[in-house]
Amino acid sequence: MSVIRFLKNWTLPVSMIFGALSYFVYTSIPALAPTKPFVHAFVAVLQPALIFAMLFLTFCKVKPKQLRLCRWHIPLLLIQAAGFLLPAALLRLFPQMTGGVWAESFMICMICPTATAAVVVAGKLGGNAATLTTYTVLINCLTALLVPTIVPLIHPQAGITFLTAFGSIMCKVFPLLFIPFVAAMLVRRFLPKLHSALVRPKDLAFYLWAVALAVAIAVTVKSIVHSDEPFVVQAGIAVSSLICCTLQFALGRWVGKHNGEPVSAGQALGQKNTVFAIWMGYTFMTPVTSVAGGFYSIWHNVYNSYQLYRKRRAEESKSSTK
Repeated sequence: MSVIRFLKNWTLPVSMIFGALSYFVYTSIPALAPTKPFVHAFVAVLQPALIFAMLFLTFCKVKPKQLRLCRWHIPLLLIQAAGFLLPAALLRLFPQMTGGVWAESFMICMICPTATAAVVVAGKLGGNAATLTTYTVLINCLTALLVPTIVPLIHPQAGITFLTAFGSIMCKVFPLLFIPFVAAMLVRRFLPKLHSALVRPKDLAFYLWAVALAVAIAVTVKSIVHSDEPFVVQAGIAVSSLICCTLQFALGRWVGKHNGEPVSAGQALGQKNTVFAIWMGYTFMTPVTSVAGGFYSIWHNVYNSYQLYRKRRAEESKSSTK
């Protein structure tokens, strides 16, 4: 029982460590080298499947009438837009500036949409899944507009137009956001018994996220290990992403505190779709900036683990005083 309790209490740290160790153990066994193409293909299917299942279960608990615009949505959208546009302006004015890669990394981490898993973690922390879902849709729309508009000004590439980049972003993020939502609403409407059975398990979506996190960390470690950039460059990117992560969680909670939803707003601004950040880095920016998404994945999950620890301690303290 103590082992099970430990795993339940420290699900995210265990998942992160398991994901990192799995990558190093797998790559250290020469006999497994021929299986790499198959593992790569399997992971490419497994990640979206886990995210789909996790979001589907979470959206089953959200009523359509709960999805509405909140007062904290606009300030957070402005923060993300400003954090993306200001470094872009500097890079446009001073294209040869020292630390340009770090500025690009900051841009990616700021404009990156909210993680689809944020609703799961926020729910675990006592946040509002409905308002967070609404913000996730809004920030994806803003990202799809800003990135194709601004990035060509600092990174012009042949063949990449606004419509091309806009379509690429839409195809990347929206299927995994809208299809689970539509499926959940259809099940709620036409299969009420199945819907009741799906919403009954309290933490199933969270544990699916733990499995998805282990896979994501393994992919993150791979992207960092295989980067050919000097240590100083990677260290600067790591620091840039850490500053960005700290800033966004702090600002998100501050804005949310003044609007009655510190948890939801904090997760909305701080927890990122880092797979998208990695893709955006090597697709639209200097390829090394894709590492920023990998480092950010580590930072925001470490902080999520800390938040869950604090919440658990608060609940234990409250129960012991009764």
